[in-house]
Amino acid sequence: MIKFLLFSLMVLLFLSGCNANNESQDIFQYKDSFVGDNSAVGNIVNQLQSGEHLVGFELKTKEKPYGIILNYDWPESENTHKETAIYNATFLFALVQNVDWITFNFDNQEYTITKEKLQESYGVELSEFKNEDELRKFTEEFLKKYK
Repeated sequence: MIKFLLFSLMVLLFLSGCNANNESQDIFQYKDSFVGDNSAVGNIVNQLQSGEHLVGFELKTKEKPYGIILNYDWPESENTHKETAIYNATFLFALVQNVDWITFNFDNQEYTITKEKLQESYGVELSEFKNEDELRKFTEEFLKKYK
């Protein structure tokens, strides 16, 4: 009887552990992070579009303006790369308060986006967004206009 109870307890603990890992995290838990916080930036970029193709990133924090370099192994079309860069930059600029520029390296394509230029294009301050759904919808509407 004790062996059965211990076995049942082990199975229950295993299943509850697996369930916790499958829950999607709220990316806005990293709002107001800093570009020097390797863990926060890593968690953000892994949850963004094409995070499964990210092969590494660098944080440029030695001198201002601070930046992030994202390296992808992803042989998609140039249009997909541009949309992904804009989408991901929008989220990073909204969540990481002191990042000024982001460079996206996709195989043979490189895009650098600055916070100032992107906010100017949007006409809004990205740090004012309060949740993922609101920012996602805003970004998707913006991208639809330029397809």
